Amino acid sequence: MNRDHRPYFVKRAYLKFEKFYTNHFLRPHFESLGRHFIFMRPWNVEVFGSPIEIGDYATFIASSDSKIRLSIWPHNKGEGIIKIGDFCMICPGVRIGSAAGVFIDNSCMIASNVYITDSDWHDIYNRIAPGKTATVRIEKNVWIGDSAIICKGVTIGENSIIGAGTVVVNPIPANVIAAGNPAKVVKNLDSKENFTTRAKWFAEPEKLFKESNLWEKAMLEKNTLLHWLRYLYFPKKGD
Repeated sequence: MNRDHRPYFVKRAYLKFEKFYTNHFLRPHFESLGRHFIFMRPWNVEVFGSPIEIGDYATFIASSDSKIRLSIWPHNKGEGIIKIGDFCMICPGVRIGSAAGVFIDNSCMIASNVYITDSDWHDIYNRIAPGKTATVRIEKNVWIGDSAIICKGVTIGENSIIGAGTVVVNPIPANVIAAGNPAKVVKNLDSKENFTTRAKWFAEPEKLFKESNLWEKAMLEKNTLLHWLRYLYFPKKGD
């Protein structure tokens, strides 16, 4: 599909249904869910256990072939938590599992197929024992690349970038780029530079939502119901 063929009113109805689904089916599973969230295809977000806390302006992008999974399997009573801050983006295929605690601070971006875990889940020698656990902390404005793995006990410092496919088993300092298996610092970022975070995108939310709505309306204004049905059942090259 080269463009969105839906009429404007159909797309608005679809977005409202996504919001209804999130509020009706997902929100009860969260300890808290903040304001102005965006859940794309929320029926492909799987939640198990509690507590799971999600801040304001969260963006979750799920798909049928790459579901987002948030799971808490505590080894001991009262343990296990997933806490995701404000302005964070979670992409398709992300899996977060907690037996101790996973804390993701504001404005973090977690790319597709990332796996974050605070537990070994099985002991090295006793395979029926739960293994070791240690809290994971991802500080503000961290960007974790596609298919990276973040292991137990790791802290990733503010503004740092984790390269695609990286396996992080040791703490990563702030303001660096780390890559490899195991992860190593490959570049230092200039901490004197001003970082533009996702919080900036939502600095004027009412204006942002209004402008986005106007842009959508302009892009879809020529789409009719008949055109959309034709595209669904008789697609042509270039659609």
